[in-house]
Amino acid sequence: MTSKKLLNSVEGCADDSLAGFVACNPDLQLLQGHRVALRSDLDSLKGRVALLSGGGSGHEPAHAGFIGKGMLTGVIAGSVFASPAVGSILAAIRAVDQAGTAGILLIVKNYTGDRLNFGFAMEQAKAEGIPVEMVIIGDDSAFTVLKKAGRRGLCGTILIHKVAGALAEEGVGLEEIAKRVNAIAKAMGTLGVSLSSCSVPGSKPTFELADDELELGLGIHGEAGVRRIKRAPVDQIVTLMLDHMTNTSNVSHVPVESGSSVILIVNNLGGLSFLELGIIAEATIRLLEDRGVQVARALVGTFMSALEMPGVSLTLMLVDEPMLKLIDADTTATAWPHLAKVPVTRRKRIRTAPREPSAVPEATAVGGVAPKQMMLVLERVCTTLTGLEKHLNALDRAAGDGDCGTTHSRAAKAILDWLKEDPALDSPAQVLSKLSVLLLERMGGSSGALYGLFLTAAAQPLKTKTDLPAWSAAMDAGLEAMMKYGKAEPGDRTMVDSLWAVKQELQAWKSTGASFLPVLTKAVENAEAAAMATKNMEAGAGRASYISSARLDQPDPGAVAIATIFRAILEVLQTQGA
Repeated sequence: MTSKKLLNSVEGCADDSLAGFVACNPDLQLLQGHRVALRSDLDSLKGRVALLSGGGSGHEPAHAGFIGKGMLTGVIAGSVFASPAVGSILAAIRAVDQAGTAGILLIVKNYTGDRLNFGFAMEQAKAEGIPVEMVIIGDDSAFTVLKKAGRRGLCGTILIHKVAGALAEEGVGLEEIAKRVNAIAKAMGTLGVSLSSCSVPGSKPTFELADDELELGLGIHGEAGVRRIKRAPVDQIVTLMLDHMTNTSNVSHVPVESGSSVILIVNNLGGLSFLELGIIAEATIRLLEDRGVQVARALVGTFMSALEMPGVSLTLMLVDEPMLKLIDADTTATAWPHLAKVPVTRRKRIRTAPREPSAVPEATAVGGVAPKQMMLVLERVCTTLTGLEKHLNALDRAAGDGDCGTTHSRAAKAILDWLKEDPALDSPAQVLSKLSVLLLERMGGSSGALYGLFLTAAAQPLKTKTDLPAWSAAMDAGLEAMMKYGKAEPGDRTMVDSLWAVKQELQAWKSTGASFLPVLTKAVENAEAAAMATKNMEAGAGRASYISSARLDQPDPGAVAIATIFRAILEVLQTQGA
């Protein structure tokens, strides 16, 4: 099945994309009649070496994102995943030469089409008397046996753009830059892994993977890799990648070993979330440091993509202090990240958290819920919520992101883990405060914050008394705090509806003096009825308020969860004869 993409036309997508990038960047210009982007200030390069690069489109922000002072002078773009035309390459060379530059270096990734077309243009330019040199970058570390075509050019190429650009800014000559770049390129390697393929506009995906498979050692044009591996935690995948990249029996390995200092690039191949990139970056830095490798600089983001491919590549380049000076040199290229000019390794990453204030002695459970009952109540609530996970998720999919059950189950597991530590449960106020912290830290989302607010406020009336009227006051305080900050009121189709039903019954109980268990039984029944009634309500708060009421034909999952919690509490107290 052909993938969907937002285009004007398949034929014009490369032109439209480059034109859009230039339209947003006043420092760039298009070369008329060609798919070429150049610095607007070419005249400022008079007497210095210019740098041209390029290749197929579909690798954005490469290549145009790396045009700027301190990096590339211009780029020549081909169609998606296709080498640029010889005529456009030659036109770019001529335009830059006419600005009075002191020679032109072509930085070309090692692909047959790019070698041929850039090489042909270079020979023609030299025949016209233009000083031009070309370096071919191959940083692929996938192949254990070197192919005749050599290593493919991958994300490591942008480091060459940066180093060569810094040398050109220093006024270094063309031949010297080419010589140094060729030496540097031998000290880096790149390896990619992907969850699935990408698809060229108008075409189907280039390969298929099973749900439990990943592709290792693939390029940046949707081509398959060198092997398929089973899906595994990120630590295992990164370990496999680093082992492959640095294995000395691999002819395309990068010579990184204990004591080495490297620059690391964690490059999004197009379809990974920033969440995943962060996980991969942390694992890679930690695992490199475990091997004794010093990470001098780390670049994390999208630098050289393969359209929408959901994968990542890791690039390692050996560096020393002179090399770091070139990497740290200023550039105006928009896709080059702002890097701190200090090593990643050996930097203190953890700040000690402030100590919590000393606890003030609080009332113990005299006349209220005893520690044993508290333990039983919490265990019953947690096991009930864990069993309700799928049902709450199903209810939440109609009005939210389908994770209400998961968040409640996560909270339940956090509480159960805490209970295994055999905590003191004789102070209800301290128990509610601890639960508040647990849910804020472990439950997450708006639910965690709302429960945290409720429990923090509910703990206050229980600091001095723990009798039944104090528990009723705790209910009032918790609900007031939740409504104040959550902005939900009864009738808004939220968990407040169930809580409000319990509150109303408890208020009536305080004035009648009836036995507590019958009152709680009635309160739970009212909470369950209130939860069911939410399916007929117009959502007035929360994520569901953005959804058409026609789609809301199930009860609110938060309200159902609250009613379930109180039902679990009631069942324990009934069993204990409270």
